[in-house]
Amino acid sequence: MNGNVLVVHGGGPTAVINSSLYGVIKEARESKKVDKVYAALGGSEGILKENFMDLMEIPEERIKLLLETPATAIGSSRYALEKEDYEAMPAIFEKYHIRYVLLNGGNGTMDTCGKIHEACKKSGVTVVGIPKTIDNDIAITDHTPGFGSAARYIAATTAEVGMDVKSLPIHVCVIEAMGRNAGWVTAASALARKKPGDAPHLIYLPERPFKEEEFLADVKKLHEEKGGVVVVASEGLKGEDGKPVVPPIYKTGRATYYGDVSAYLANLVIQKLDIKARSEKPGICGRSSIAWQSPVDREEAVLAGREALKAAMEGQGGVMIGFIREDRVDGEYCIHAERIPIEKVMLHERAIPESFINERGNDVTNEFVKWCRPLIGPELRDFIDFQENI
Repeated sequence: MNGNVLVVHGGGPTAVINSSLYGVIKEARESKKVDKVYAALGGSEGILKENFMDLMEIPEERIKLLLETPATAIGSSRYALEKEDYEAMPAIFEKYHIRYVLLNGGNGTMDTCGKIHEACKKSGVTVVGIPKTIDNDIAITDHTPGFGSAARYIAATTAEVGMDVKSLPIHVCVIEAMGRNAGWVTAASALARKKPGDAPHLIYLPERPFKEEEFLADVKKLHEEKGGVVVVASEGLKGEDGKPVVPPIYKTGRATYYGDVSAYLANLVIQKLDIKARSEKPGICGRSSIAWQSPVDREEAVLAGREALKAAMEGQGGVMIGFIREDRVDGEYCIHAERIPIEKVMLHERAIPESFINERGNDVTNEFVKWCRPLIGPELRDFIDFQENI
């Protein structure tokens, strides 16, 4: 007997979250075992409001646009579900003949996924998680859909800013990257480098305490050598006391909105070193950019959507689709999808390992660059610089 699917998006969007949705729809159409693919419009709150749209009714030429559509085409939310909300869901699913529920999101959404799975155990509804976050901080999986594109964006942006600063080497530029407790996106700025000496010159991650005096000493030394310096710092940067260097300006649930860390660091440079400095904060530009979308990221997002529906149709609920990197003899990048028990990823944050961070805590290692490089897709474009050999 055929059943219906419900797809729910949670938390902040990415450049490829719609690609996972596309993967679900493609798998549903090819399987011939699904009648409707419902989207919960507006995230988990859309379930309770029964605000559903059948995506199977939309022509293929329109559905294919999901692959190049930023943000989430069906809406998302950070709605905090209560115990009674979970208890109300099985009846809603039965009303719409929904047999498979797929939740696409990060740590918080996987927590929701696990709780819906528990609530639906007696109803025969299969619940599966699709990973999504630019922060790349979900446990077990090698990486998450959304990160590769955010990494490509920050690397390209840093390379372009680096050329600007090099061509007019009179100041320090501090770029702020997203990442609440994990510095994966910040670290990916290292992929901007084509040769030694290229920007970024300093990288600061939330995994290491920020030491103001060391920061100023490093900036001063580099400015004396180069004239222009590019720094990339995480929005979640913390001091030696474990507190954010800039207190959050707003916090609700798990969502934290930080003050301008880049502006704070730039002001330190101006005030303590008397060096001209400026700050840049791409913010959500970096998580929604289709122009810098990684094709590898897009393809893997589609795969995650397909594999999630496959698992659900096989009756294997309470899992999240993760990626396991294969250790090949030829060194080529290759991953396979694996079904990870949902309890292993519910609100478990994965920080950058120590082997990916240099000893001083102001850069990443070659090991990180090697790990990250395949995820961003094609090589970044080369720039011409007539001043290189002067």
